[in-house]
Amino acid sequence: MENSTPHNSTGSRPDWDDYFMQIAFLVAQRSTCLRRHVGALLVSNRRILATGYNGAPQGLPHCEELGGCLREAMSIPAGERQELCRGLHAEQNAIVQAAVHGVGLQDVTAYSTTQPCVTCAKMLINANVKRIVFAGDYPDPLARQMLADAGVTLERWESSTPPAREAQP
Repeated sequence: MENSTPHNSTGSRPDWDDYFMQIAFLVAQRSTCLRRHVGALLVSNRRILATGYNGAPQGLPHCEELGGCLREAMSIPAGERQELCRGLHAEQNAIVQAAVHGVGLQDVTAYSTTQPCVTCAKMLINANVKRIVFAGDYPDPLARQMLADAGVTLERWESSTPPAREAQP
């Protein structure tokens, strides 16, 4: 019987940051936000503790169901007036999921497809996140400053592993 498991074409395994970031991008596919799909993971000792993606709170209609994005309709640029949004951010949802399921967060690494905003940065600081690995920029210099002041390492992810390929028949 042939092994049909997808693998890296070079035969090498992805390093841990690549592995977790690829999962964060997969989580982002669940996002219901019409403007930006973001996924986040909280990881400790190479174990995923919680995941989150951006979208409306559970049980509430998503923006698409309501006819569009409130922020888009009001021409609010990214990084401004975050309170005028129906959705929670991916990092917020990951922290909430950990709390709902009684998962303790200590010396955690967060992986996010986008740099955290200032609100998420404050929550991540208080959730004992020590390191954040992110892929995409977000226009929020205050978030970067607060993370630096709190001693949280903020690292831009640069993939060292090619994306996984689908299994060949």
